[in-house]
Amino acid sequence: MRGAVPGRSRRWRHSLHHSLRVRLIVVFVLLALAMAAVFLGGMQRAFSTGWRDAARPLVTDYMDRIVTELGTPPDVARAQALVARLPISIRIEGPSVRWDSHPDRGRHGFGPRNSDWFSRVTADGHRVSFGIGTLPWQREPQGIGWITLALLLLLIALAYAYVRRLLRPLDDIRAGAERFGRGAFDTPIPLRRRDELGDLAQRINTMAHDIQGMLDAKRGLLLALSHELRSPLTRARLNAELLPATPEGAAERAALLRDLAEMRDLISDLLESERLASPHAALQREPVDLAALVREVALEHPEGGRVTLDLEAGLPAFPVDRSRLRLLVRNLLDNALRHGADAAQPPRVLLRRGGQGVELEVRDFGPGVAPAQLAHLTEPFYRTDGARQRSTGGVGLGMYLCRLVAEAHGGTLAVRNAEPGLAVSVVLPVA
Repeated sequence: MRGAVPGRSRRWRHSLHHSLRVRLIVVFVLLALAMAAVFLGGMQRAFSTGWRDAARPLVTDYMDRIVTELGTPPDVARAQALVARLPISIRIEGPSVRWDSHPDRGRHGFGPRNSDWFSRVTADGHRVSFGIGTLPWQREPQGIGWITLALLLLLIALAYAYVRRLLRPLDDIRAGAERFGRGAFDTPIPLRRRDELGDLAQRINTMAHDIQGMLDAKRGLLLALSHELRSPLTRARLNAELLPATPEGAAERAALLRDLAEMRDLISDLLESERLASPHAALQREPVDLAALVREVALEHPEGGRVTLDLEAGLPAFPVDRSRLRLLVRNLLDNALRHGADAAQPPRVLLRRGGQGVELEVRDFGPGVAPAQLAHLTEPFYRTDGARQRSTGGVGLGMYLCRLVAEAHGGTLAVRNAEPGLAVSVVLPVA
């Protein structure tokens, strides 16, 4: 219970700083209070200066008439009748009559004893002092106070309802922006009004329509590029394989086939990286046994028998894109086997449950990389060997694709020097 109060306090502070409605209501309330204070202060100032001088002769004459009506010596019965009929208080002090209409209030409500406004001395030496009596709203102060509070709260509630209705298009714009950010362009932002907010919603809908058109054009270009480039590569590879296998041309034929295969893989990696780099990449999620998938990829690899698998048992099936995750595991295994080929220990694959997801770590025991290069390993076309020798393999897209696959699933990829070797850790959250 103790932690609930700070939590509510933080939420209120967040609402005050984040919600435009709450801030507008606070501004309206403060403005109303300030206007009331200024009005009351101005009225008080006006009554205390000009009105006092204007009302003084009237009040003086009225007090004289009341003293005359009370008689000499002052008649208590007449004084009681006046107090009952008028909202005034009377105090009589003298040699024969001493009476106070409101003895419980002391001198509160009476004028100063030396003021000729509220005090008169009769011929027989009695001093009659006048003051404010019990006003109508003072007889039931609690009822008036509760009614006033209820009216104030009602006015604040009506103001909040009006501001909420006035700013409702902002909720629609926020929800629409979130939909467009996820790539869902089918439902536009509803246009509720014809004011500035309605014009803003219309402009955002137009922008979303244009973005959808650009994404569709980009997707179509990728498909056309894939088809136009893969078809001649497939024909060239087929023609190269149909060449006569003579002893003189065997080396050239093998080199040509290797170059064609590298070009094919390069095109596939480029297209896949373009798809994954888009924030609207569509993943075909399905429940997948990650341990079984890692074993399957390791068995399919030509050198997968050298890999040590440390896979946690009993992991549940996770909703992931199977083909993209196979690409991630295969690229990490290729990288570990290539750079740890001459190491004393074989590469190791670790799969375990941790935190709010699952962690996959692939580590080799090779020489590792320089600390300054760690931050660049997941950049496209980055390779640690400056000479870019063919014997090292790859074009620098493997780690970049792995990072894109992890981020497309809402996860992260981290690279560190394990001393010895390099460790690549991928954390995938539970969807």
